[in-house]
Amino acid sequence: MRGGRCQQRQRRFLPGWFWRGFLTNMLNPKVGVFYVSFLPQFIPAGVPVVPFSLALAAIHATMGLAWFAALTAATRPLGRLLVRPGLVRAIDGATGAALVAFGVTLALDRKG
Repeated sequence: MRGGRCQQRQRRFLPGWFWRGFLTNMLNPKVGVFYVSFLPQFIPAGVPVVPFSLALAAIHATMGLAWFAALTAATRPLGRLLVRPGLVRAIDGATGAALVAFGVTLALDRKG
């Protein structure tokens, strides 16, 4: 019964997550800077700039949506595996060891 209640709660909040992500993306100045600096180089001379830019932005958004959908579909089966305490502890340990190794390497690096 508990799992059913959790699923109902998740379904109820899904539109909220969408709008939260949408608002975060729209208020992020990096998104606008990307489109203003990257897309103009792909606009051919003699075409209407605004419609062509919007078409390029729509293509980019569609590709991003397809990528994240594929990524979600590919990693969803790993969700059950990644909640196991032993695996979480092992991943945390490996990540911590890698960060400590990078820190030690950086601290001992001599510029000369």
